[in-house]
Order: sequence, then structure tokens, then C-alpha cells
Amino acid sequence: METSNRFEAAQTSDGRYQLLVEAITDYAIYMLDRGGRVTSWNPGARRFKGYEADEIIGRHFSTFYTDAERSQNVPAQALAEAERTGRFEREGWRVRKDGTHFWAHVVIDAIRSPAGALVGFAKITRDLTERRAAETKLRESEEQFRLLVQSVTDYAIYMLDAGGHVASWNAGAQHIKGYAPEEIIGRHFSDFYTEADRAAGLPRIGLETATRNGRWENEGQRVRKDGTAFWAHVVIDAIRDDAGKLLGFAKVTRDITERREAEAALQAAQATMIRSQKLEAIGQLTGGVAHDFNNLLQVISGNLQLLSKDIAGNARAEMRVQSALGGVARGSKLASQLLAFARRQPLEPRVVNAGRLLRGMDEMLRRALGGEIEVETVVAGGLWNSLVDPDQLENAVLNLAINARDAMNGEGRLTIEASNAFLDDEYVRQHDELSAGQYVMIAVTDTGTGIPPDILERVYEPFFTTKAEDKGTGLGLAMVYGFLKQSGGHIKIYSEVGAGTTVKLYFPREVASEDTLVGATSDEIRGGEETILVVEDDDEVREVAVSMLTELGYRVVKARDAASALVVVDSGIPIDLIFTDVMMPGSLRSPDLARKAKERLPNVAVLFTSGYTQNAIVHGGRLDPGVELLAKPYTRESLARKIRHVLANQAQRRVAQGSQHSANEKTFKDATVLLVEDDDLIRFTTMEMLSDIGCKVTEAGTAQEALKILDEQPVDILLTDVGLPGVSGLQLARDVYARRPDLSLILATGDSGVKSEAARLGAILIVKPYTPASLRQGLEHAMKKRR
Repeated sequence: METSNRFEAAQTSDGRYQLLVEAITDYAIYMLDRGGRVTSWNPGARRFKGYEADEIIGRHFSTFYTDAERSQNVPAQALAEAERTGRFEREGWRVRKDGTHFWAHVVIDAIRSPAGALVGFAKITRDLTERRAAETKLRESEEQFRLLVQSVTDYAIYMLDAGGHVASWNAGAQHIKGYAPEEIIGRHFSDFYTEADRAAGLPRIGLETATRNGRWENEGQRVRKDGTAFWAHVVIDAIRDDAGKLLGFAKVTRDITERREAEAALQAAQATMIRSQKLEAIGQLTGGVAHDFNNLLQVISGNLQLLSKDIAGNARAEMRVQSALGGVARGSKLASQLLAFARRQPLEPRVVNAGRLLRGMDEMLRRALGGEIEVETVVAGGLWNSLVDPDQLENAVLNLAINARDAMNGEGRLTIEASNAFLDDEYVRQHDELSAGQYVMIAVTDTGTGIPPDILERVYEPFFTTKAEDKGTGLGLAMVYGFLKQSGGHIKIYSEVGAGTTVKLYFPREVASEDTLVGATSDEIRGGEETILVVEDDDEVREVAVSMLTELGYRVVKARDAASALVVVDSGIPIDLIFTDVMMPGSLRSPDLARKAKERLPNVAVLFTSGYTQNAIVHGGRLDPGVELLAKPYTRESLARKIRHVLANQAQRRVAQGSQHSANEKTFKDATVLLVEDDDLIRFTTMEMLSDIGCKVTEAGTAQEALKILDEQPVDILLTDVGLPGVSGLQLARDVYARRPDLSLILATGDSGVKSEAARLGAILIVKPYTPASLRQGLEHAMKKRR
């Protein structure tokens, strides 16, 4: 029957409307009377408000409002507006039966009779909680994104409209490009490009590519507000709506200037490392070549010197021998340059003031360069000292000057400058094997043809030269490079084709006082009768050395390697000196031979010889302490002097070790003696001898220490060894004679060749090894001269 009634109701329009309302579950559709009480209730209202029809019909609709809105009389105002205007529409929070809140969209329509009288209200409510939550989440996301974009300062992130005009501007864009938002929004983004890029149409290409492909990425120079350029990484993305219509572009720019500079610095460092490794490899090769070359030169030189005695009186033959010896000297210089490049030459560094050294070279440079080259030397005031081998420094400057002369074709201006310099951390990061700090800088500048950039990197390579085939060996700059590296310094070349070249040499500053430099003396050659063991693996070199020593009067025993030499030592043959090559084949090294020999023969002396020492007895470019070396190729004269020097020092050590305290009466109690001796054992025992004699003794190990003592305290007698390191004892005596002619001088040496110089200075000569008696005798003679 009920079904029949519903069917009948459905046949009328009102019935059809009622069925429609009853079927809707997504909307709450219900009626209110004029006072606002609920008069109908559909399933949709029941679903999301929670009330059954019999629970809510007859109750006031304000039940659905929050307490706050009821207290503000919002329900009544809603009905009043609907009655006045015919419709009320709002969104707001509403309350379900269980007390939970939901966000609702509400429409209230006034219902009137045909006569216009208010009958009630129709109310439709929709639950928009999920939509509101989504909108809130979207707004929060958009706000977070906006805050994120605005807080980024390392990237310029902004929008362009479809025409390329700036539509938004973040803090990173302001930081990188310098524009405030109000200065740039609305302007075309091509303002950030260089004039050249704008002329090439790069901004247009960027937008067209992004429009076509969706994205454009590029690196290039961009311009800030202040006009300065920077390197930028740029990405432009096209922005489209759901229909695919172009809305504009998102643009992200990053300042990569520092990254590119770092990459450039890394590439430069890698190139420097590769060059350094290449030069190191070449250095190893040239060092080995120099060793073999020096052995050949030693054979030739030794035989020529021996031959010179056989042909004495034959002028023509003597001339030819001297010419051949001149060729040997040139070959020796070539080998020396190879060793310099390889950083294998044993340097003899001194504390040098480069300014004084350069001024002393003026005359030599003018002779070497010719009258058409104008030479100017400029030395800055207060120039620091540096620790450097003065002979090698002179060679380096001379090599650079000759290179400059050739670059100027014999006519131009050469400027040599010396000044103080500081190399900072930024500079040394770009150069291998260099420390930051204070340096003495020597710059050699010419007005020549200059060096093309593509060959600048090769100028330090041995035998590489830009000169004509017969104009140079290509070893000058290689030698200078090796010398600088071995001295802990740095070399830098600046050149411009057609304008000239500047080569700058940097040497570390040395705070010690300057050494006094002396030239070589020409003493007479003297041999002896001691027994010398010659150890040399090259048969020809060994025979030449044996012949030279035999001619000088020595008894000679020979061995071809260190192991054979040790057998000779163990045989019991009395040996005074071992003369051994440094680099030899076999498991036993020369330094080990020397050590084992001294264990068996404590009084034996050792003299090394080599054309290439590598790291056997030379470390850090300097001879190990206590080591004596005669470089190949050596002359008969240099061999004779070195042998006497080494034997004299060893003999003095024997005397020192065996000396006993004597009971000599104190006849020299008023004499103060300054003893200058570099050998610690000799110095210690000699001090005891002098004390036993009755002298007051002050000691020094070098000429520099001695001069400082003489300036600070009274001294009556200067007793100095002639063979001091650095400044010789002979030069020390000369300096003291010039400054203190009243001071008594005693020279101790194993070489009588300095007799004439001692006599000129009024000095007493005592020959090593001296005894307490001979020392006392020397003191007595010195005191008599003083009186």
C-alpha cells in the first residue's frame, strides 16, 4: 500500500520533487518555518549532520552553529538577510550531532506564497571540509614555496611573462644581480646580458628554445646592476596551463664565478704538476748522462795533464794539449749545467747580499754583452740577505744576460733589479714546491723580441732553444731553473712578443749576517808519501787517477768496486786515505764502504769523487756534514790540494785524540786566543792544549762567528784553520789584518802552499798535524812578533 502511495505521489510534480530531494545524499536539503525551526529533513542532512528526522524536526536551525556564532546572533542575521534580499549564502564552521565541526557552504532562500507572504525558508548545506583542507594545504604549500624562494640567496629564482619581462624577483636575484624588486619587475630580462650577447640574439634564442623544447640551459657572462660581469649558469623552463597555453617562464640563475676560477686554478695546477713531473723525469735522465760524461772527461783531462809533462818544451804540442784541455773545460761546464738542471750539483751556499754581488758583476756583464747593450743595475734600499751559492748565482745572472743579449740582437737595454718581495698563500697555491714568505727577488729585463706564449712552457727544458742552431745549447734557462729549485727558490717568466722579457728569480730570505766572499788562491802543488786506496769502477778513470797520484809521490792501491776495496782494507795493508767514486755498481755503497773502513782503520781519511752524487752524500743540495768531495772532472792541481787538505785534517784528529794534558808552566796567562776550527774534535783538543799552555781560549766554528767575537771582546791571538767552510781561514786572516793590524795571526794548515800569503800578513804558519810543542812554539813566535 505504501509503495502504491509513493508511486501515486511520483505521478505529480510535487511528488517527483520530493523523491528527488529524498534521493540526494551529498547535500543537506531541508525546510525552515518563518521562525527558523526545521520542518523537513532529507537523507543528505542526516548523513553529514548526524540527526535523524524525528530528532531535529521542530528544533531551531541555530543548533548547527557554533557557540561563538550563536552568541553573535549569526543565525537570526542569516534569516533576516534571506527575508530581506531573498537569499543568504555563506561558508563557515558548523556543528554535527556528535559535536565535531565541519566546513559548510550554506544557502538560505526565502519561500513566499503567490501573494508574496513569507512562508519559510529553504536551506541547502554542503560539506566542504575536504575541499577546504585541500585548499588550505595548497595555500600552505604555496606559502612555503614562496618563503623558500624568497629565502634562497645563492640562486636568482624569478618568473618571466610570455614576452620575457620580469614578473617576480627573489632575494637571491637581488643578491646576485643587485636590483631591488621595484627596480627590475616589468623590465625585459635581456638587461642582464652583455652587449655582445644581446647583439647575437642570445636572450631571444633562450626563450625560443625553452618554448620549443620546454627548457634551455646555458653558461655565460651576465651583467650586474653596477655593470660588473660574472659567470652564470642559467636554466629557463617554459610554464604552461592545463590546456598547453604558454603562461611565461621560470628562470633560475647561479653565480658560478668562483667555481670557474677554482676550475681554472685546478687546471693550471695540474698543468704545472705535469710540467714539473716532465722536468723531473728529464732531470733524472740528464743527471745520469752527466755522470757518464764526467767520467769520460776525467779520462781525457787526466791523460792530457799527464801528457803535458812528457811534452814539456815542445811549444806546438803544448799548445795543442792546452787547446784540448780548453775543450775539456767547456765539456765540464756543459755537464755542470746538466747537473744544475737535474738539481744534483753539490751547492756551497753562503749568506749573500745579492745587491753587492750584482754590482760586482757590472764590469763582467759589460764585457760579455758588448758596447751596444745598455746595462742598468737597480738595487732597492734595505735589501735582505739570502742563502745561496754565489758562484752559481753569478752564472745564473750571466746566463740570463746572454740570453737577453741574443734576444735583442746585440742592441738594446738590459735592466737588472734586486728588491725584497713577499709571496703570499694565494700565489704559492698556484706553484708547486713553493712556500709563502719573504724572498729576495732579482729581475732581469730586456727589450728584445719576446717569447711566444705557446713555447713559454718549454723554455726550461734542456736543449730546447729559440735561437739559431749555432747560437746556443739550450741549457742556460734549464741550469737557472734547476739552480733555483735546488736553492729553495722560484723562477717566473713574463714575456710579450715584440716588447721584451722579464725573468724573476726568488730566493728565500736569510736573516744571518752576510758572509765575506773570497776568490780561489793559486798555491803551489804538493804531493806526499802516504798510501792511497783508489776505488773506481771505470777502468780508464781509475788508471788516470792512479797515474796522477803516483806522479805526486803517493803509494797507490786500487780496487774496482766497494766490495773489493773492503777486501783490501781487511788485508792489513796500511792505508792513509780512501779516494772513492760515489756511484758504483754492487750491493755495497760507497758511503757504507767509508763507514766500514773507519771501523777497521779509525785513522783512515776518506775523499769522495763523483760527476753525479744523487742522494748518496748530498742531501738538500748540500754535502752531508763531515764529507769531503772532489767533483769530476778534476785537475791534477785540484786533486793534489784536496788530498793534502783531507790528510792534514785527519792527521790533526789523530794528534787530538792522542794528546795528553801537559804540565807546561803558565807562561801565556795574559794571552787571549781566538781559536777558529770547524772540526769539533780538533777544536776541542786544541782548546785543551791551549788551556794547558796557559792561554785564555775563545772558540768559533766559522769565520763569521770569529768576526762577531772580535767585534765584541778583546783578543790577542787569532789561531785559524785555513780550510774553513764558506769563508776560508786565509780570507779571515786578511780581513782581520786589515781591521786589526795589532792582532797576532797563526794559520794552521796541511798545505804549505800558503807560506807566501802568511808571510805577507805577518802570520805564523803551523802545519797540521801540530803537537802541543809545535803549537806552543807557534804561540811564542806570534807573541814575539806582537811585542
